[in-house]
Amino acid sequence: MKFNLKITTAILLAAFASQAKAVDLDAGDYDVAPAGTNLALLYLQSASRDALYAGSDKLSGNPKLDSNVGIARFVHYTDIAGLRVAPQILVPFGELKAKGDISALGSASGLGDIILAAPVWLLNNPEHKTYFGLTPYLYLPTGNYDKHDSLNFGENRYKLDLQAAYSQRLTDKWAWDAAADIIFYGQNNDAVGGGTLKQNTGYQLQTNTRYFINDRLDLRAGLSYTDAGDTKQNGIKTQSYQQTKFWVGTAYSPTASTNVILAYGRDLAVENGFKENNRINVRLLKVF
Repeated sequence: MKFNLKITTAILLAAFASQAKAVDLDAGDYDVAPAGTNLALLYLQSASRDALYAGSDKLSGNPKLDSNVGIARFVHYTDIAGLRVAPQILVPFGELKAKGDISALGSASGLGDIILAAPVWLLNNPEHKTYFGLTPYLYLPTGNYDKHDSLNFGENRYKLDLQAAYSQRLTDKWAWDAAADIIFYGQNNDAVGGGTLKQNTGYQLQTNTRYFINDRLDLRAGLSYTDAGDTKQNGIKTQSYQQTKFWVGTAYSPTASTNVILAYGRDLAVENGFKENNRINVRLLKVF
């Protein structure tokens, strides 16, 4: 079955108006490093999608969308007014490729929207390994974007994600993290399909748990729910992209200054967009 291209494009716009969404956490992201510490990180994700939903109804046919995404991230820990702060920059890059019945939508590649962030820890208790922090993530419209392309790697708008997260070592072997995000979207005044794209406030809830096999190796799992917010363009309102997903994985530190995370995940439920059937994440970290 071939999709009507206009209908498919509208659904894709609804899903990918929220493609950056909130910032997914790796377990332990809010564990605090000493002031003066620098981190260099590289994230790599490969995901495949072969089911498209309008509301909670799966559409027939054979739509497919694959993505290969990377993020280069630099973090510096310092103290400001007695609080630990970690200014950082994130630079996304990668590609999106439509396949199957929607292959006419083509592909997109290049740089994504640069993200500036600065977590601030209001609770920093290394003795009991208990932390609470707030992070503003500001997305800048720097990514590759062309209103004539159905798929884009940039969003052509500003976004602000405010994240609050708590991390607690429960026992010697177990740790737990939880986070909540609220996302505010600027307007895309040069949207694909013409006119201005507006989006209501979105949010995300996520949690992680870790089991420490030893000081260098852990097993981890997480769960997340996202409601990206309704969109409106040319007087037409599109219901929010909603996603429930899980991931499982492991983290290993070959040396005291390096760490590798490998995780597998997939979507459990989706409304108004693509459902990921497989997702592989790799994170490489170097302390210096």
